[in-house]
Amino acid sequence: MAGKPISTPNLRDLALLRRVRDRMDREYALPLDVEALARGVNMSAGHLSRLFKSAYGESPYGYLMTRRIERAMALLRRGDMSVTDVCFAVGCSSLGTFSTRFAELVGVPPSVYRRDAAGETEGMPSCVAKQVTRPVRNREVPVGGPR
Repeated sequence: MAGKPISTPNLRDLALLRRVRDRMDREYALPLDVEALARGVNMSAGHLSRLFKSAYGESPYGYLMTRRIERAMALLRRGDMSVTDVCFAVGCSSLGTFSTRFAELVGVPPSVYRRDAAGETEGMPSCVAKQVTRPVRNREVPVGGPR
């Protein structure tokens, strides 16, 4: 069964996709789903997902989870919150899903990251720390293990 070819997003679509991405960046800790994001730009969830993946190379859900994991990494490095508290603070409702996705992107479970990363960015400006500790996207953990 051959599906319809995915069209390249036009300028109007790209502007709408940027609004969706900006909303995910701002509201990552809120309960967001693809249907709600699509309603915000008057698209169907399926159409939004296809255009988003075509434009950015990953699904809206994948992008949102990456944002949440980035924030979780920062909170875990502080060391003053439990993994469960961090999970809920970044907008995840399932500790199991959070831990699995964290390990896929970062290469180690959140509890190990919390234990080992506490002093990793000490004395480093936050803008540099964010770049150095950014999770790898699309399940591309380096072959040699965690970063």
